Amino acid sequence: MGLQDVRRRLPIVDALPTPKTRAILPLAPGETPKPRLAVWEFTLACDQACLHCGPRAGHPRGDELSTEEALQLVRDLARMGVGEVSLIGGEAYLRNDFLLVLREIRTQGMLASMVTGGYNLTRARAEAAVEAGLLLAGISIDGLEHSHNRVRNTPDSWRRAFAALRLLRDAGCQVNANTQINAYTRHELFELLELLGAEGVRSWQLQITVPHGNAADHRELLLQPYMLLELYDVLGPLITRAAALGMSIWPANSLGYFGPLEKRLRAPVMKKTGHYSGCQAGSSSIGIESNGAIKPCPSLGGDVNIGGNIRDYSLEHLWHNTAQLSGLRQRTRADLWGYCHDCYYAEVCLAGCTAVSEPVMGRPGNNPFCHHRAVEMDRAGLRERIEFVRAAPEVAFGTALFRVVREAKDPERRANEGPVAIEEPRISRELERTGPGRPLDPSSDA
Repeated sequence: MGLQDVRRRLPIVDALPTPKTRAILPLAPGETPKPRLAVWEFTLACDQACLHCGPRAGHPRGDELSTEEALQLVRDLARMGVGEVSLIGGEAYLRNDFLLVLREIRTQGMLASMVTGGYNLTRARAEAAVEAGLLLAGISIDGLEHSHNRVRNTPDSWRRAFAALRLLRDAGCQVNANTQINAYTRHELFELLELLGAEGVRSWQLQITVPHGNAADHRELLLQPYMLLELYDVLGPLITRAAALGMSIWPANSLGYFGPLEKRLRAPVMKKTGHYSGCQAGSSSIGIESNGAIKPCPSLGGDVNIGGNIRDYSLEHLWHNTAQLSGLRQRTRADLWGYCHDCYYAEVCLAGCTAVSEPVMGRPGNNPFCHHRAVEMDRAGLRERIEFVRAAPEVAFGTALFRVVREAKDPERRANEGPVAIEEPRISRELERTGPGRPLDPSSDA
């Protein structure tokens, strides 16, 4: 089916309802967990070959949802109170029915957004997407031209990403940008900020590249925990300059936590507290794979994180009744281990982003990529680095394993004394016992 055929099939809607405001992830104390933001891997088909791709996108899954299944899922998300549905991939626009799904998201009163590399986002596709209901698009731009093309592993990717940004902006879509901070891009943030500001970008999401999927095979991309000190020395002035350009820095969950920059970094996101409030996976956000598998976070994968499939059970039932969806929201300090267990901020932070700690250490609960932790190590004359232990399987979101080596920051002491301490990875077994799609009682389905 061609693009024009899909556009003809779009339902006529005289006045689309005003969408709910964009999802603010943290729940208020005592608030019942419900998904506010749904991030949907609409297809694994992709037109790039990114070195850091978590799901190892390229070709569609063999069992991706049909158009009718996708439209029904949109209605189910609306019934559960979701405020924003963000289509990711792969590349969502490579499925022609993405226009139908965008329109249904908008018709159901939700905000329709998309994250895209934009490699083959033509003017016709951009205009059709906005006509269908796309209100917000995040363009993935990873550094300056050479670094971006290197990481995206696709010729002319950088120029095409900026072209896609302009096409969407000119079509009437609000455009934001998102950038992976890694060994190639960490020194290019200021120059990239100026380019984004000149294009009218008003929100810029920053995240650290984590070692899952393809990135687990390209460890040259990864930062070391001790590098956070240098990175945050840059982020402070970056926030100041972004504000002068009318742009806010939107820190992804992988960026933090509780260091000297925390309030300035989190202010646009955590307006009430001004600080990180713990991983929201399975509490106010939900991840959807292109075959209907449901998980607490779009950046987690594998059987250990899949709570079931909407082809077998209702979305509401999966949200309320599977350990994979409810497990993270029920964590306490007792579930933490290593350095994070004894941290001053343990009960609030709960070891930061699960999609960082699990790929690095094998299970949630201990996260070496923490600004506060790096600062405390530095004060003690120490630093931490991760050391490769085991390769990742060649599956979507396959994770390698690393150990954390704590050592003197002084090179001479480090050479003479060797490691001060080593934290070995721990492979999670708690959820593995349930397997993919824990057997549920269909008679209790909502």
